Amino acid sequence: MKDRKRKEAVIFDMDGVIFDSETLVFHCWNVVAEKYGIKNVEEVCTQCLGINAVETKERFLTYYGKEFPYEVYKKEMAELFHKTAAEGGLELKPGVTELLAFLKEHEYKIALASSTRKAVVESELTAAGIIQYFDQIVCGDMVKKSKPEPDIYLTAAEKIGVTPNRCYAVEDSYNGIRSAHRAGMDVIMVPDMLAPNKEMEEICCHVFDSLFQVITLLQEKHESADFLREGIPCFRG
Repeated sequence: MKDRKRKEAVIFDMDGVIFDSETLVFHCWNVVAEKYGIKNVEEVCTQCLGINAVETKERFLTYYGKEFPYEVYKKEMAELFHKTAAEGGLELKPGVTELLAFLKEHEYKIALASSTRKAVVESELTAAGIIQYFDQIVCGDMVKKSKPEPDIYLTAAEKIGVTPNRCYAVEDSYNGIRSAHRAGMDVIMVPDMLAPNKEMEEICCHVFDSLFQVITLLQEKHESADFLREGIPCFRG
């Protein structure tokens, strides 16, 4: 039987959960791919969802060959990404600020477990005006093994002092969901680029259309807990 006690923390992925960044990354890679005649770049980008920079490069080189000038194309893509983001092209996902405010109000610990480099994560969260909500931030360049291994979620839970079974993880990518699940957390999927497949439906405790539904879930949990604390009649035969 699952532990019925209230969760104490929520740990978020960033790209595709906090920011609509994966859509922008795909767009920027498509611009570069069209310029240089790179085929099937969206297929490769899809394989890279939820993994860190080192493994992303490996996926590109595995697909296109060791002679593929990944660093050159990646630099051009990144410059276009940051230019577009600076012009307002990197948007928060609907419900982010409302959910973070709800969690703070109800005294949840809040952490981030992102495969993106720490410098980029902190810069983007600061620019969006939401970095103050996070008690701890763990990034892809701070752990040895990337998602789908559980290291990043285990590290985040350790840093906020909450056992994994007391944490919800909010994810959108298959690799991220596998990582949080292997860490022993209850995973909430809010799909972005990828719809849930059978595996995701089986290992996630909830699949929601938006972060607003996460607020509704937690409100219901609180109302249920308040009801139980008040005491209910117990009838015995």
